[in-house]
Amino acid sequence: MWQTIGHEWAIDLLCRSLEQERVAQANLFTGPEGVGKTHLAWAFAAALNCERDVRPCGECRSCRLVARRGHPDVLLVEPDGARLKIDQARDLQHTLSLSPVMGRRRVAILTRFETATREAANALLKTLEEPPAQVVLILTASEADLLLPTIVSRCRVMALRRAPEGAISSALQERLGLADEQARMLARLAGGRPGWALRAAQDGALLASRAQDLDLLEELLRWGKVDRLETAERLSKRDDLPTLLALWQTWWRDLSLAALGCGDLVVNLDRLEAVRRNAAQITAQQANAAVGGLSRAQALLPKNVNARLALEVMLLNWQRVS
Repeated sequence: MWQTIGHEWAIDLLCRSLEQERVAQANLFTGPEGVGKTHLAWAFAAALNCERDVRPCGECRSCRLVARRGHPDVLLVEPDGARLKIDQARDLQHTLSLSPVMGRRRVAILTRFETATREAANALLKTLEEPPAQVVLILTASEADLLLPTIVSRCRVMALRRAPEGAISSALQERLGLADEQARMLARLAGGRPGWALRAAQDGALLASRAQDLDLLEELLRWGKVDRLETAERLSKRDDLPTLLALWQTWWRDLSLAALGCGDLVVNLDRLEAVRRNAAQITAQQANAAVGGLSRAQALLPKNVNARLALEVMLLNWQRVS
C-alpha cells in the first residue's frame, strides 16, 4: 500500500531491494518540490519496518505508527529555519548509534538536504560512509548537484520524475472526490507535482497565494528600474523564495509557448488570457532569456549568495511591457 502517485519504477526498485534483502543504507531521493520525495521516503520507512510479508501493508502496528508519524525508530530531520544545522546532525548521529526500539531498523529521513550547512553535511559524511548495521538513511533534495559530491557518491540516487497529468487528475478524483474539470485544472497547474495538487485541492489559501504571486509578476513587467529594485529587496526576505521562482518560471515558459503559437501547451490555464496578452509584446527569445535568468537565480540561492543582488540582476533583465 504505497499510496504514491506515479513513480512506479522507483517503487518497483525499492520492492525488489526489500525482497532480496539488498536495501541500500544510504538513499537520496531528488526532484522538484511537491513531486513526492518525502511521501515516498515515509512509505519506504514503513516498508522497512512492516511486520507483514507484503510491505508496507498499512495495517500492522508498525505501519500505523509510521502513518501517524509516531514510530520510535523512524526519525524525521527537517531544516531548522532556513538551514539544516550541525547540532541536528550530531543529535541524529547519537540516536542512530542506539539499537532500534521496536522495529527491524532505525530509519532517518532528512528532508531538503541541500539546505545543510557544510559543517552538518561533513558531520554526517562518516555516518553515510559506515552506517550502523540496522540503520537506513533517506535524504531528499531538489537536485543532486546542490549537494557535496562526497555525499552523493555514498548514496543510491533515485531521481523522481514529474508524475503524469492523468495520474494526478485521477488521484484527485478518487481520493478527494473532485469533479473532473477541477481535477484536470489542478493537475495541469501542478506541473507533475502530485503533492502540490493535493495541497491545493484542500487549501484555498495556496491557490490565493499563487494568484497574488502571478499578479506581482505581471505588475513587475510594467514597472521601471526603481520599483523592480525595491521589489527585489522585499522578495529577498521571503522564506518561500525558491517556490516563488519556480512558479514564475512556469509562467515565462507559458509565455514562450504562447509566443510560438503553442497555447494548448500552457500550464497556467487560468492565466491564458494574460499570457497571450503579454506574448504580444514579448518575443519567445526574450521569454526564454527570463527562464534562464530564473534558473540561474535558483541555482545561486542555495549557495549563500546575496539573494537581493541575484534578484536585482534577474528582474532588471526582464522585458518591460506597456
